[in-house]
Amino acid sequence: MRNLLPIALFVFASQLQAATYEIDKSHSEVGFAVKHLVISTVHGSFKDFSGKLNYDPKNLAQTKFEAKIDASSVYTNDTKRDEHLRGEDFFFAKKFPEFIFKSTEVMGTDPKNFKVKGDLTMRGVTKVVVLDVGFNGEIKDAWGNTKSAFTATTQINRKDFGIVWNKALDAGGVTVSDEVAIKLEIQGKMLVDGKKS
Repeated sequence: MRNLLPIALFVFASQLQAATYEIDKSHSEVGFAVKHLVISTVHGSFKDFSGKLNYDPKNLAQTKFEAKIDASSVYTNDTKRDEHLRGEDFFFAKKFPEFIFKSTEVMGTDPKNFKVKGDLTMRGVTKVVVLDVGFNGEIKDAWGNTKSAFTATTQINRKDFGIVWNKALDAGGVTVSDEVAIKLEIQGKMLVDGKKS
């Protein structure tokens, strides 16, 4: 049985077709992590986001990703910190309410593991970032909807986007790291003729 698994996965992958998916927000997560006080890591996420994925496993060059994230929906399990993040020191959400990502190029030939280059706009600044993307599979749910799942990771320097607030520590180092790790767990609903399957 164990020897049959690679064969089954190959047959499954070969049957996948190009499709467009709408991000299912209730089964997805946009998360980030930053070093705090040098010694620990604080995790956060955004509760409001949307997007579409055009995924073509047989022609990855035609694959496209786009997403919008509501900057004010940040959540780190600390009300005062979340308010600070929404303010001018960080996201300045009143003036720049959305983060936007649009892919420009897909690199690689493995439909399960590839890289997506794109433009990320935060706080009015646009920079090129590269996502490491993994395709986790496709399945029909109990209601007959076709779902696919992807994991994407990258790391950015927040100063590149004009987010420069910090405080030096007496013992050395700073309060918040410049590097921000980003992890996306995305489940998509297949669209058929512009509608959910």
